[in-house]
Amino acid sequence: MSTPSSSGPGSEYPDHPSRGEGAPHPSVHPTLPEHALPEPEGGPAVPAGRRKRWWQVLYIQVLIAVALGILTGHFFPGWAGTLKVLGDAFIGMVKMVIAPIIFCTIVHGIASTRNLGRIGVKAFIYFDVVSTLALIIGLVVVNYMQPGKGMNMTPEYLRSQSAADLEKVKKFVDDSKAHSMKDFFLDIIPHSYLEPFSNGKILQVLFIAILTGIALASLGERGHPALHVLDQVGAIAFAVMGLIVKVAPLGDFGAMAFTVGQFGLGSLAQLLYLMVGFYVTALIFIVVVLGSISWWAGFSIFRFISYIRDELLLVLGTSSSETALPGMMEKTRRLGCADSTVGFVIPSGYSFNLDGTNIYIAMAVLFLAQATNTHLSVWDQILVLGVAMVSSKGAAGVTGAGFVTLAATLAAVPQVPIESLAILLGIDRFMSECRALTNLVGNGVATVAISRWEGEVTPEQLNARMVHTGFGPAPRAVDKEVG
Repeated sequence: MSTPSSSGPGSEYPDHPSRGEGAPHPSVHPTLPEHALPEPEGGPAVPAGRRKRWWQVLYIQVLIAVALGILTGHFFPGWAGTLKVLGDAFIGMVKMVIAPIIFCTIVHGIASTRNLGRIGVKAFIYFDVVSTLALIIGLVVVNYMQPGKGMNMTPEYLRSQSAADLEKVKKFVDDSKAHSMKDFFLDIIPHSYLEPFSNGKILQVLFIAILTGIALASLGERGHPALHVLDQVGAIAFAVMGLIVKVAPLGDFGAMAFTVGQFGLGSLAQLLYLMVGFYVTALIFIVVVLGSISWWAGFSIFRFISYIRDELLLVLGTSSSETALPGMMEKTRRLGCADSTVGFVIPSGYSFNLDGTNIYIAMAVLFLAQATNTHLSVWDQILVLGVAMVSSKGAAGVTGAGFVTLAATLAAVPQVPIESLAILLGIDRFMSECRALTNLVGNGVATVAISRWEGEVTPEQLNARMVHTGFGPAPRAVDKEVG
């Protein structure tokens, strides 16, 4: 088997599907040079001396950066506050290329297949079932642990919170009221064809990409030149993303230093029980629920987590799952998932499959009820579950979506004082990391599971490609033509 040739600067992210379905896909991992890639499918071993040293591997760099960020924030909190710009700059650069990557991927997938409707139905069935399980697990655990019991947050105490915190709560409540389901659906339609590329709203990008893909498919041969141009644009976008990934450790360092410097570690002791409970619940959900889905699909959830470790570490440092979106799309392609499946499931999952956010909402509402000595009946909790299912989608794309969803859900149980939201402001940054990590793993598993449901890849292929932890080329699934 021949070694793939270099694709030049920025080749850390491989060419988009411009090489055709029958050609080998030169997927190149961002942390290894091409000549150091292991030969896939049991080929000859690569000499160890040709691999990069451990400190040159991306996930090691990110781990070191996160550790240094924690130490800097703890010992130099004043200076750490100025480092926020590093994290913001990195997230901004990633968001800059997300729209073209999603657009080009979806258009190529739709133009190459006619099975998008079936994939969409399967995806939304999966999203609803798994999201409901996430909410139920959150409710069960928080009822068992009762982390808010004994806090006795009286109305007088809540009103004594800082004016700044109460103002933030008011803003989240106003945002939750301003984003009804009607607004949510209307907001999917952009004012112009190019607007989504400037505002970065994923659902708008998804909307125009689906329309464009269907239009190109209807043009037949006449659409091939335009499709080729889009493939080249996608290749450029992935190459740009490869350059951005190189500075990920710097962005993670700045974001983590700011977080620890701003909020501190000692001030979190009072709410530590809730934080631990949330992290444990998310872990149970990943191992039990997502683990069972992975087992059904024919792969190990632990092997999959190892396979996407670079993306998980990016999210850990930035608390934003969007930073890993391009990498997740490429990693799932390397496993053999078809472009149409990857292009639809992952972007739509960022709005409709937020498992970590659902667990957080369920636990946070009951925690606030317990902290304020407010009794919620079983029917109240069922109402919370239903409202959270809807509001988590209606707040998609809204700044501070986790808190907006929480405010909207609390409105369904008015006996819980809305001012109690201020209790959670101090730990939300730490909770958001777990939400983002769980959302990322959930969307990755969803993509592979639906790909298996579609028959695009076999368990043997999945496991063989995961063994190489994402290093090296792997053939991609051919989008199936359905008559």
